[in-house]
Amino acid sequence: MSSYKKVIFSNGLRLILVPQSNSLATTILILVEAGSEYETKEINGISHFLEHMCFKGTKNRPNPGIIAEELDSLGAEYNAFTSQEYTGYWAKVQNNKINEAIDIVSDLYLNPIFDEKEIEKEKGVIIEEINMYEDIPMRRVQDLFMQLLYGDQPAGWDIAGQKEIIQKLQKKDFIDYRFKHYISSKTVIVVAGNFNQKLVTKKIEKIFGNLPKKKKILKPKTIWEQNKPQTLIKFKESDQDHLVLGVRTFDIFDKRKYILQVLSNILGGGMSSRLFKKIREELGAAYYVRAGIDLFIDHGFLAVSVGSHHDKTKIVIKTILDEFKKLTKELVSQDELEKAKNHLIGNFILGLETSDELAFFYGGEELLTKKIYKPEEIIKNIKKVQPEDIRNIARLIFKDSILNLAIIGPYKEDIFKNILSLKA
Repeated sequence: MSSYKKVIFSNGLRLILVPQSNSLATTILILVEAGSEYETKEINGISHFLEHMCFKGTKNRPNPGIIAEELDSLGAEYNAFTSQEYTGYWAKVQNNKINEAIDIVSDLYLNPIFDEKEIEKEKGVIIEEINMYEDIPMRRVQDLFMQLLYGDQPAGWDIAGQKEIIQKLQKKDFIDYRFKHYISSKTVIVVAGNFNQKLVTKKIEKIFGNLPKKKKILKPKTIWEQNKPQTLIKFKESDQDHLVLGVRTFDIFDKRKYILQVLSNILGGGMSSRLFKKIREELGAAYYVRAGIDLFIDHGFLAVSVGSHHDKTKIVIKTILDEFKKLTKELVSQDELEKAKNHLIGNFILGLETSDELAFFYGGEELLTKKIYKPEEIIKNIKKVQPEDIRNIARLIFKDSILNLAIIGPYKEDIFKNILSLKA
């Protein structure tokens, strides 16, 4: 597997070099600790909006479209993304094009001009993106689940923001937000693939040497209190219900996260998982069934997502709860445990085959935890998980008091709250 080298420049900027000698492509990725959880209510959505604006013109490439044209001319794959805790900008190119890719991606990161006319035009684009998510209930229900878990605080707000707030954002808001968060100590650059490490290091140092070194602004601490099951039902005429049923867990620093990964894989990590077989194969109640975990700096959850016919939604919920309860009582067999471990490890290894996936893995580890665990270490920790570990964690997290259910479907009343219990 790929090794890596970490370089910290005098201004605090971190560079992660991940050589992959047999790769035909190299990826440049820039990550910054600036996501929706760093926002205030008045500017909710600005992290994502700012990401859009970086492509709309820079000091060196002032006209909209130039950046896309240059990257297309390199034959690049490229994009940007915003999450709750960070924003990323990346491009993947043939090895001999990496210098040009670094120039372009660093320019859009360092030198956006936030043209006021472009801001006004992009407001329409952002609002249509929000409208698009509203029309994709299997996507939208994930946002509702976060809202249910965390309420009216940054962790519970939509990454894309609210339409009325987007309409009010002005150039000064972008400049102020970027000034606070796009700084050296909050930035990680990753170059992964087949490249000259010495030359790339010098180039990055030269380009980013003047990135301001300022005190980091931390995100507000996520707080929550729950002592009974919670539901959130959103009415929408549809042919199918889309639901997320899950529980609060712990943060990304907790060493029990490997046990949690295996547990969620047993529940809904593939086509041979418990919930997939029961809900799709036995009940014929859904097309998609999956379980997974999402762990953040100071919070986390495990959730099961299903799209089911209205007539079968209650039995789907009961089936999920039954499997939760079963894990608290019975030890997982060694065969099922080994299958889940192998599935996790196999997908993990296959996911690190390309330069972009390597960049995302190493960059995410460094940015969030400040400590990179090598793939071999992660695999070792997964292999350590035992049946008793699974049952212990299940008993800790599968409790009525922290159950949460979000549903989008044709319901004007909450007909599900009475079945949201593990005691039945």
